Amino acid sequence: MKPKNDKQSKPPLRARDRILQTAHSLFYQEGIRATGIDRIIATAGVTKVTFYRHFPSKNDLILAFLEFRHQLWMEWFSAELQRHGGHLEALIPTLKSWFESDGFRGCAFINSTGELGTVLPQVLEMTCHHKRDMTELIQGLLPPSPNTDRDAQAIALAVDGAIIHAQFEPSPETALQNFGRILELLGNAGNNQSQKLSKVESIGR
Repeated sequence: MKPKNDKQSKPPLRARDRILQTAHSLFYQEGIRATGIDRIIATAGVTKVTFYRHFPSKNDLILAFLEFRHQLWMEWFSAELQRHGGHLEALIPTLKSWFESDGFRGCAFINSTGELGTVLPQVLEMTCHHKRDMTELIQGLLPPSPNTDRDAQAIALAVDGAIIHAQFEPSPETALQNFGRILELLGNAGNNQSQKLSKVESIGR
């Protein structure tokens, strides 16, 4: 259906945005090495001159793609966690909605590190930055304790493991169930530690 007038239609994307969104789709779905510049230019509907004016090299486009992906994914991750309650258990339905979405291909940063981590050091730097921000969001779901930072890092590691398993298993349910088990074990360990501290404090009185 065509819009009734120009005011109701969305303005066309700028050339740089078209290139970046095209690269985001192709890099994530098919891999960075497998996606050539000519394919991106043709799909984005721009000329080579326009492409290279915005991105002088493929490496420049790769780094822009990762920055774009980071912002996009972190906004989604934060919003989903809050939508599901803003507590630790919200991680499970949040990951489930991602794993079951059309076009899920795992973590773009883990994938990019596997492809380019040894040849483009900036990819490793951006991956570390992405994972730190993810861990900080997870830490915000935890109650304050002396071990909050370490627990958040452990959970973030478990999230990455679940992401990888969800890529190659027939169904993401196994990955989600095992991830839930890890959260349960961490919760039990935290409760046991609190009980021990309470006993020590009561003895000291």
